[in-house]
Amino acid sequence: MLTRFAWILPRRSTAFRLSFTSLLTTLSLPVLAQESAATTDSEAFQECKIRLQERAVNAGVSAETASTVMASVEHLDRVIELDRRQPEFTTTFADYLNRRVNIPRIFMGRALLQQHEELLARVTAETGVPAPYLVAFWGLETNFGSYFGKMSVPSALTTLACDPRRSGFFTEQLVAALRIIDEGAIPADQMEGSWAGAMGHVQFMPTVFLKHAVDADGDGRRDLWNSLPDAMMSAGKFLESMGWDPDYRWGREVLLPDGFNYALADGRRLPLSEWRELGITDAFGKELADEPIDAALVVPAGHQGPAFLAYDNFKVIMGWNRSEFYAIAVGHLADRVAGAGGLQNPPPEDVPALSRAAILQLQQTLNQRGYDSGKPDGIMGPGTRSAIRQFQASAGLVADGYPGEGVLDRLGVSPGQ
Repeated sequence: MLTRFAWILPRRSTAFRLSFTSLLTTLSLPVLAQESAATTDSEAFQECKIRLQERAVNAGVSAETASTVMASVEHLDRVIELDRRQPEFTTTFADYLNRRVNIPRIFMGRALLQQHEELLARVTAETGVPAPYLVAFWGLETNFGSYFGKMSVPSALTTLACDPRRSGFFTEQLVAALRIIDEGAIPADQMEGSWAGAMGHVQFMPTVFLKHAVDADGDGRRDLWNSLPDAMMSAGKFLESMGWDPDYRWGREVLLPDGFNYALADGRRLPLSEWRELGITDAFGKELADEPIDAALVVPAGHQGPAFLAYDNFKVIMGWNRSEFYAIAVGHLADRVAGAGGLQNPPPEDVPALSRAAILQLQQTLNQRGYDSGKPDGIMGPGTRSAIRQFQASAGLVADGYPGEGVLDRLGVSPGQ
């Protein structure tokens, strides 16, 4: 098998008094408007809290828990700030990977792998998820439990549920959080997490907690903050539910032959045998194993960076976090924790990060030239990559779908604009 967040006015003429009063009124309008808006916002938030409390009770949360928790909930301006914030520049694959899969984290992961060997073996036996992967998720989510987030989860989720942008989703998460408190998993004043409500060692959202968290230490509570057994087993159960295949690894680094058709790195899944026939080898130049499994080719940094064949478990990892960068980081960290070395072809570190404005201009330019990238949004998605591939092919460039220097130059796009 393939290894596995009070004026007192003096008496003056009537005309003076009227004009001065008018002046005061005019000067006060902005302040009064601000106070009125603040009062309205506060009243609206209180009204929203009442509606959410009723919603929770109707969903089965006890009236006592709902009223007690919601009475102490506060509006967190910082949460809205974080929800609206979008980084000015995107992150390159090299920066993303090197910040997450680094020597301190690898060594800590290896030490914890040994320290919790018995527990992790038990989780593997029950869920099929190998210990290095459990440690890798733990490492990426909370740096092995060293930081869970400092936001009050009930307050954060109520703030987001009362905000129109994603009210439905966060209302569901708030109700789930209240159910978790109601069941006695953790006191409300101790339920802390990320600004978006992710909690515990493995940063479960409340709905995921309700569905997949388990009491693995037998104390009668599902505690993902203070019980590592509960957290690790819950992580394993979650991955198992999404279809983790215990017989195979996440994927692997591979080498591509000269002249390879990068148009094939468009998400299609082909049998391993077909990739082998196309001349792809493992990272050391050896022939790929003869296994009955499909894989997708992923080139996160374009043709000058590493290439990976991603197996079915890669899709499972993306069920946890919909990011290819994240999935590769989990898989690579798991490999390193298990004893493997670094990438044979590390991603180039001298590649400039693209600003969102640059990506937006790139998308607009591609569309204007007849290469459909979809509605311009400043985000590099599959539609944009497909349009880039089409442009590259027509321009005689390597069609890897990556917005490299050649693409940007020919389209007149500056990376940091």
